[in-house]
Amino acid sequence: MGHWWYRNIVEPGKLPLLLALLSFVLSFLITRVITRMIRAGRGPFKNITPGGVHVHHVVPGVILVVIGGFGAVGSGRHGFGAMLSAVIFGLGAGLVLDEFALILHLDDVYWSEQGRKSVEIVVVTAALVALVLGGFLPFGVNDLTAEERQSRGLIIMNTATNFFLALIALWKGKARTALFGTVIPFLALIGAIRLARPGSPYAKRFYAKRPRARAKANLRAFHHDRRWAVPRRKFENFIGGTPDPERTPVSKPTKH
Repeated sequence: MGHWWYRNIVEPGKLPLLLALLSFVLSFLITRVITRMIRAGRGPFKNITPGGVHVHHVVPGVILVVIGGFGAVGSGRHGFGAMLSAVIFGLGAGLVLDEFALILHLDDVYWSEQGRKSVEIVVVTAALVALVLGGFLPFGVNDLTAEERQSRGLIIMNTATNFFLALIALWKGKARTALFGTVIPFLALIGAIRLARPGSPYAKRFYAKRPRARAKANLRAFHHDRRWAVPRRKFENFIGGTPDPERTPVSKPTKH
């Protein structure tokens, strides 16, 4: 385990990336817990409103991202400075992307249906960073043995194939399958070989003169959405909280 850790994390300089990922996920989870407590009126936490202006946590997040980013550029990949900068950057990125929907819509949609985009972008970001972290690319690793070269070559080939299949799945309008398919083996293959979603670039290109394929794609999309809409919504609600239109509170919720 110690040899694997050194060869794949320490020697190629991936320790700061690992620390950034861990602090990013931790920052997001803690922020969600605190905001849900504020919303429910529990605990000691309150909204920060100096002078009547609601300061969203994206503001300190941007400050931390700037500090951590410039610190990382100036400190390189090794040393205490690089690790500290990575932690600061990860904490700030978690705060910023937790309010990604606010930045996108330029409106306080944190507890609305549009606010789900923040949860989705955080999950996707964490998954993609984990993919880069776990790719075990040989850059920065000295004196690879024949076995290591073969192992890493297979990993690179599998990753490239997975990425190509993910592009096909994205072309077919299956964005979530494509994104998570870059991390989970064979998931992108399922999205690539199945019928395209209606309205996708692939469907417009190849189903325009095929009414049977178009009708079958519409029917399959309908059944898929009906089957997975409720589990996906429950999962998103579990992580990010239930949007306002779906809630039936006894008293007026605290606005975040």
